[in-house]
This record gives sequence, C-alpha cells and structure tokens, in this order.
Amino acid sequence: MDRYDVIVIGAGNGGLAAACRILNAGKTCLVCEKHNIPGGFATSFVRGRFEFEASLHEFNGIGTPEKPGSARLLFEELGVADKIEWIQLKNAYRLISKKEGYDFTMPFGEEAFIRANAAVHPDGERIVREYLTLCRQIRDAMSYLSAAKGRPDPKVMMEKYPDYMACGSYSVNEAFEALGYPQEIVDNLNSYWCYLGANGNNLSFLHYANMLYSYISNGATIPKYRSHELSLALEERVHELGGDIWFNSEVTKILTDADGHVCGIRLKDGREIETRHVIADVSPHVVYGRLMDSEAVPEKARKLTNFRKLAGRGFTVFLGLNRSAEELGITDHNYFIYDTADSVAQYESMKTIGQTAAQATVCLNNADPECSPPGTAILYMTTLFTDDVWSGVKEEDYYRVKNEIAAAMIRRFEEATGTQIAEHVEEIAVATPETYARYCGHPQGTVYGYESQYYDGLMNRIQMVEEDHMVPGLRIGGGYGERLLGYPSSYKSGVNEADRTLRDIGKEGM
Repeated sequence: MDRYDVIVIGAGNGGLAAACRILNAGKTCLVCEKHNIPGGFATSFVRGRFEFEASLHEFNGIGTPEKPGSARLLFEELGVADKIEWIQLKNAYRLISKKEGYDFTMPFGEEAFIRANAAVHPDGERIVREYLTLCRQIRDAMSYLSAAKGRPDPKVMMEKYPDYMACGSYSVNEAFEALGYPQEIVDNLNSYWCYLGANGNNLSFLHYANMLYSYISNGATIPKYRSHELSLALEERVHELGGDIWFNSEVTKILTDADGHVCGIRLKDGREIETRHVIADVSPHVVYGRLMDSEAVPEKARKLTNFRKLAGRGFTVFLGLNRSAEELGITDHNYFIYDTADSVAQYESMKTIGQTAAQATVCLNNADPECSPPGTAILYMTTLFTDDVWSGVKEEDYYRVKNEIAAAMIRRFEEATGTQIAEHVEEIAVATPETYARYCGHPQGTVYGYESQYYDGLMNRIQMVEEDHMVPGLRIGGGYGERLLGYPSSYKSGVNEADRTLRDIGKEGM
C-alpha cells in the first residue's frame, strides 16, 4: 500500500500497542521500525550460553486471571493476553542500605507487607496499614477520574476521596513529613523510587503512592521468555489484524502540507507513504528536532520539549555466572542496594560518574529457575546517571571507565549480600548511556523518557494532554507520553494516543 489511515513510527511497546488499537477499530495501519526486530528496549540478547533480559526488572498491573490488574485487562482488550506466559514473583524486594544498616525483605500482598513492617519499626504494622489505606483511596480516586473522562463530580471527590484532594499537590517527601512517620518506615516505603527515576522532593506523592500500591496489592510478574515475548505477541497480533510492519525501515521525515497537517512520511531509502495521521513512539526531541522541518514545528511544541528534563540515563551490567544462585547464596529476585536510603542524596550522587549510590539488581533464576543452563545463574545490575555526564567521557577512555563502573557495582553487590560472584563470571556485557542512545535513539541514553518533576509530573501531563497535540495529525505516545516511561505506562500511553487519533479521524469524517 502507498497510503494508510495511520502510520506508527517505532515498534516499541507504545507503538505496537497503538497499532493494535488502530487495527481493532478497522483502520489501516503501518508500523515503521528502523531495527530488524520489534520491541525497542523490550527485547533480549544472547552471550555465550545465556539469554539476557535487556531492560525489564518486573511488571506490575498484571495480577492473576482471578484478580486481573489493569495491564492484564489492557492486554485482553488488545487480544494478546493468551499469547504471554507470566511468572508470578514471590517477594517484592530486598532493601539493603549501607548508611542506615537496613536489610529488609518485603513480600507482596497487603497483609503480608503490613506484618513484615513490624521488623522495620515497633509500630510498623499500624503505620503501614494506615498508609496502604491512603494509597487505596488514591488508587480509587484515580480510577474514578479516569472513568469520569475529565468531568468528575466535585461533590463525589470531596466526599469519597478527601485525602486524595488534600495531598494532591504534595511531593513524596512533603507527604511523608506531613504524615509524621518514623524514618525507618519512610525509607522502606520509598524503596521503589528508582523505578520512577525522580527523587522524593520532585516526585508526585499521588503518582508514587498509586505505583507502590499496585505492586504491593497485586504483586509483580515477568514474562517467561523475557520482555521480547511481549513484543513478539504484539507483533503477531498486528499481523493477525491485517496490519503491516516494515522492519529495517527508518523514518527520516514526517511530511506536512501547506496547512501544517501531517500528510505522510519519508523513509531512509527515499520512499514516501501517504497518511494524515502519525503516532510516534519516539522522543519529541527526535520528532521535532530531526524528523520535521523546523518551520513545521510550532513554537509552543519547541518550548515544551526544551522545557522538559531528560530522566535517568541507563547503565546496566549483565552477568552470566557459572554457579547456581543457590550455590552462590543469592536468595532473592529483586535487590535495592543503596549507600543511603535518602533518595535526594542518591539522586545527587548519580550526577557524577563513579559516585552512584544506588543500584537495582535482579537474579532472574530466583523467578524462573529454567532461565539459564543448570548450575548457572543470570544477574543484571542497573544504575542511573541523572545528568549528561557520560558525554564528558573521552573516546579513548570509554572502555576503561565503563569497566571500572561495572567492577564497582559487582563489588557493591558482593559487600551488601556477602556473596562472591566476580570469580564466577562466565559472560559479561555492559550497557552504558551510549549503548542505549545507539540502540533506541533516545537522547543521551535516557531509559525513562522525561523526568517526573513537581511541575511536570503525571497529573500535570494528564491535564494538558490535548495541548500536546500541537501538529495536526501527529500524536506522540509510548514512554514520552503523559504517563511517563515504564512498561505498563508505555502500553497504556500508546493505546491512549491511538484512541485520540481515532477521535481525530472521526472528526474528519473519514
């Protein structure tokens, strides 16, 4: 075909989800992907006899078939739920923080999580029960607001969700200060901060509380065959619905007509495909800076894009070990290893190479014992850089610097857990911000899109989402959409932009 109702740029999480939604509505859709496989960050790679997960630590919002979470329901709507095999994780996390001397293992499930906090503080059970009650109200309020489609009844909000209204403008740290909880409880409840990449002074309390409650109440899962299983399921569904996916097809230009409306795309090989609607699963920095002529970009779009702050740049060490997790004494799936539990101090340390005070480590075998050959284990350790410090590394120093950081992360894990893994490394791969920038084209290697700030968080973006539709016929979804980056958020964002595109098409009478 040389014309489609909608063209999606990028076969990442958001792009594939958007394509499924468009096709389910009976419209024609083409997905253009510059790589030869789908998924973007949702993929895997092989080194020696190990297959490594590229990015996913754990997936929240799936729940169980009996108690499905929002992400499972979304996958059911898209028609891919039966194509994915999920593994339910046993524990939420193990928090180890050097400065405070913490070493807590926290389970999933509200009651189990509440009881476990008795080991954190003598009054931990009562306090955390109170906190989860607040989180539940926040979750319910956000569900109501979503169902109200921008027209909530103020009386309902005040009567049913008064605490939501009261803490709406608070940051995480401001809310905990107002609640007056003991520091040990605050530090433990803040453990998930690195999943959003913003410190407690900037992160919206509503956003964080909703995320934490989702993890604790519904648990977390991983796909049996790495995150690439999700990408392949969505790719298969696109084809089932009659859609086209062109791999090795990099889009170099979004074309607009004399009225400024999208009219097509141009590929790297010079081909031009007509459409009046594009959904870009791509950074706005790339869309407005490289894929469009400068005169076609509205000034307000340029200002908004430059106003936003790039979130954490990823750095991951992938390890294939020649001993089993049991032999090595690695007992948990998900570790948060911090030099200090203070998220602001952690965040500031991440502005300097070699000084990062936090890493999240996953041992995949403790979720899926069959993920690697018998007698082996897979470990991956991730940290972030919260500023563009990697651009200052000289080319001749690149391998030395990345290997020094990787060695330091391995030592930190050994010291925190009392294990010895360095001598058992059979395979190692190190991904720096340069790696992430090269693979997915994300500016500066960010793995979290635009950072959630007190002036630009989830609630702010949801309220101004229509304003983001600045070029007629163009929508930007996925990890750079209103829901911020993350697996469930990216899928939902892609679907949201598809729904808005379908409304745009409806208004045009097409």
